[in-house]
Parts: sequence; structure tokens; C-alpha cells
Amino acid sequence: MGKRYVVNGACTKGRIRLVSTCLILIPVPVDQLNPCSVHFPGALNSKFTSQMRFQNPAEEMAMPTYRIMDADGNIVDNTRDPQSASDAEITQWYRNMLTVSIMDLIMFDAQRQGRTSFYMVSAGEEGIAVGSASALTPEDVCFLQYREQGVLVQRGFTLKEMMSQLFANKDDHGKGRNMPVHYGSGKLNVHTVSSPLATQIPQASGAAYALKMQRLINPNVPPRIVACYFGEGAASEGDFHAALNIAATKSCPVVFVCRNNGFAISTSSIEQYKGDGIASRGLGYGIDTIRVDGNDIFAVREVMLEARKRALEGDCKPILVEAMSYRVSHHSTSDDSFAYRAKREVEEWKRRDNPITRLRKWMEKKGLWDEDKEKEARASIRKQVLQEFSAAEKVKKPPLRAMFEDVYEEITPEAQEQMKELKRLIEKYPKEYSNVSQYEGGIKTLE
Repeated sequence: MGKRYVVNGACTKGRIRLVSTCLILIPVPVDQLNPCSVHFPGALNSKFTSQMRFQNPAEEMAMPTYRIMDADGNIVDNTRDPQSASDAEITQWYRNMLTVSIMDLIMFDAQRQGRTSFYMVSAGEEGIAVGSASALTPEDVCFLQYREQGVLVQRGFTLKEMMSQLFANKDDHGKGRNMPVHYGSGKLNVHTVSSPLATQIPQASGAAYALKMQRLINPNVPPRIVACYFGEGAASEGDFHAALNIAATKSCPVVFVCRNNGFAISTSSIEQYKGDGIASRGLGYGIDTIRVDGNDIFAVREVMLEARKRALEGDCKPILVEAMSYRVSHHSTSDDSFAYRAKREVEEWKRRDNPITRLRKWMEKKGLWDEDKEKEARASIRKQVLQEFSAAEKVKKPPLRAMFEDVYEEITPEAQEQMKELKRLIEKYPKEYSNVSQYEGGIKTLE
């Protein structure tokens, strides 16, 4: 008696007649298969059913949002201690969030005064940045969008470094070649922010794959992950989908952190997508996914600690974290958010819940903080920010020559000709180029 085989889910025996030259048949004895389950290559662990039912997402439960602490600073589950760090560390988290908040206000006003060209605040999202960064190691690699000042501060990026970048002076790591708020630091393993939306997401998947290969080649290298940050608006870009798919299929140790703040510039989330937020997309790509209260710094930190652990387990794998928040300020200094949302709505969010106020309430209940400490912290931080602001504003711009450097190891003959032409034009039209003295070395650097 001949063996029976399964072809496209149906039993057969004897010879198999090819109906398509593109069909590749892998015979599997029927007695090794479960006749109640699908065995198509494209679907695994799916049970057969005789009931026709279209899956309707509106009938499914929305993914829950994990939290530890409520808006009043109360621990919602008293059976366990949420504190995974010392009192001193938590106090530093709070000061880091205050630093970002105070710097945001100062730099927003500075742009309105014409003292800098552009700025983006992260009001309402400080807890996501600081909380997640507190769970990373210095060796972990970060890809940021543009509301992650808290990640930088938590990792040790100084106010001087921030101000140097914002004013594009000669101390800027990027030599003044990028827009403001496009920070980066090789020392801190933070890739430079780039303007095109979502481009950092597939880059993060590639970097994570490289880290995985590095450890396979040399097991003595410490395990590390990539943390990739973006907003829910960036998740509408094709780069997001490509990145998640490659990370899932290649088992890359990357944690995707989506800040869902409700608005992609002027487009509210309800107009951006129909499904259950961004978290539901992670499941579709076969990625471990969680949704967390972004205003709860304890919950964000705990989720990131677990996500990092899971990302490095076994053959490694990606994790998607959707952190829920509300964008309190305008999208950027180029935006007036009151043109598309009520000012009263924003003020209500400020009053009702934000990550800084929530942690402060918890700290006060524990006796770690009070009004006097609040006043002292705000005054000292504001003084530090203004000092670095004033100093950076006076520092000269990078040399004009820097425009032509760092593309190749040496400046090419073509670029040298361009330098000569620029020098000739500056000398011919001195009135039009009267600001050359603002650049380190002036015109002499073009010689």
C-alpha cells in the first residue's frame, strides 16, 4: 500500500501530478500531521473551522495599558514594591525631567526672539525618555527621533553639548551641519538624529543585526541592544513596516519605543489609523508587544528592563513598546497647535496628568521631595541652562572649511576648487558676506 501525502491541505496517495511548474511539493506522511490544523507554509498553528467568521477588530478587546502608579502618585498594586532603583537615582530622574522641561521653555522663547532658528519641545513625554533610558546600559545603542532630550540627559549628554548643537557653534559634534535638536554622540552610542521621518527605524534594525553578528563572531563581546524611538506619526511611514519585518525575520535585538502622543503634527491619531493603536501592528509582525502608560516613569522603566532582557534571550528578538502620552506643547516652533485643538484640552492635560507632576506626588508622599526642594531645583537648573545658553551663543561658528571636510579622508580636487571659488566670491562681495567673521578663522580657512 502506497504512502499518503498532504498537498495543499488535502490527503492523497500514489503519484502526485504537478499542476504548476512553480509548485514545490515536500511530501509529509499524513500520520505525522494534525488533520485539524493548517499546514500551508504561510500560516502556522491555525485550526480548521467549518464556521465562516471574518475577524472584526471592533469586536476584539483593545490591548491593555500597563501602569504601576496612577495620576495622583499612588501605587495601584500595593502587593509589590515598584521601586527598582535607589531614592537617589529616582531623584535624579526627576531632576533630569525638570532639566528637559526648563530647557524647553527657554529655547522655545529663544526661537521666538530670533536667537535660534528652530526648536521642538518634549513636554508631556519626559517620562518616556528618561524612564526608558534609565533601563539601558551605556553600551546599548540608541536611535532617536526628536523628542528624546531626556534620553540624552539621562545618558550623560551635557547642557553645553546641547546648546552647542542648538546654536551650531564650533563645539557642536556635528560641526554645525544639521538643524537644531538633531543631537548625536558617538561617546554615548547615540546616532545623530536625521530630519526625514522614520528613517532611523530600519537603520536601528540593521544596527541590531550587526550587534547580533558581532556577538556570534566574538562571544566575549558584552550583549547589547538597540533602542529605537519614534512617534506614532512615523509609524505611518513605510520604513516602520520594513523595519519591523526585517527585525522579526532576522531576530534582531532591538526594542522599538513608539511615543503615541496623539498627534502627528496637526493630524490626530483618530485620523491616522483605524486599528488599535501602534501596538496591534507588532503582533501582526510576530513581535512581542506591550502598551504602557508613558506618564508613569516606573512602568516605563520596568517595561524597558524586561524588554531589554527579552530582546537578548536565546537567538535574540525584537520588542515593540507603545508608550501612551499626550503632546502638551506645539509640534515645533513652526506649529500653532491651537489651530487644530482646543487650548482648554491642553490645559486640562497639564492640570490633570503629566509625568513630572506624577513622580513628584509619589516622591512627596515618600518624603523625598517638598516645595523648598522644588524651588531650589528649578532655580538652580534654570541658572545652569541660562549660563550654557549665554556661553554657547557667543562661541564662534565652525570654520568655513568644515563644509568641505569629512566626506572623504582628504578633500578632493573638485572640492578644493569649490573652496577657491567660495573664497573668491566672499572677497568680491564683502558686503553680502559680512558675517564671515562669525566663523572660526574667517576666510583664511579656505586657503
